[in-house]
Amino acid sequence: MAQDIKPTRKNLMEIEDRIELSERGHDTLEQKRDGLIMEFMDILDQAQDVREGLESDYDTAQKKINMARAMEGDIAVRGAAAALEEHPEITVESRNIMGVVVPQIESSKVKKSLDERGYGILGTSARIDEAAEAYEELLESIVLAAEVETAMKKMLTEIETTKRRVNALEFKLLPDLYEGQEYIEQKLEEQEREEIFRMKKVKAKKEEEEDEEEEQALEEAGRAETRTPSDD
Repeated sequence: MAQDIKPTRKNLMEIEDRIELSERGHDTLEQKRDGLIMEFMDILDQAQDVREGLESDYDTAQKKINMARAMEGDIAVRGAAAALEEHPEITVESRNIMGVVVPQIESSKVKKSLDERGYGILGTSARIDEAAEAYEELLESIVLAAEVETAMKKMLTEIETTKRRVNALEFKLLPDLYEGQEYIEQKLEEQEREEIFRMKKVKAKKEEEEDEEEEQALEEAGRAETRTPSDD
């Protein structure tokens, strides 16, 4: 690459500008990468807690629904589920974490009171109520898990992208620029030395010519004196 660059001071200045810009970009990307990793670790800790909570809520909901089916019958449980009139609502917004847009999921009308579930209180039992409540909590855990898992995947993708950019600058672009800078500087130094050597030769030749001219002038003056007739 370096040999393809014309060794001029203009190109040297351009490379130096590119190096300065690339170094600043490298530092900025490194800071972004480190910040993203810290944010990712926080989200990862949250995701682990959410997963554990989700598993616990799922186990609880399964136990409650199995108990309700065993005690009240599958028809009663399905009838209570079919009586639901107001379904949960999910809204998705977004938030920015160091330039990464991640979803912010909000749920409403998930947890309901007994009279909001649609089935008659007298026609059901506490076991169905407990199963309904357990599944409401499970749904909230699912919504939270979806938000955290999506954010974690987006953050991980951005971290990998940023790392690739940092590596490209650190191990490819900057070394090539440094090599080009060194090549031009060496060539300019060689040209400068050659120019100094040439100037010295020109000066030496000029001095030699001046000495020869002076010597010739002295010889001519001597011959002129010899040709001059004496007063006698």
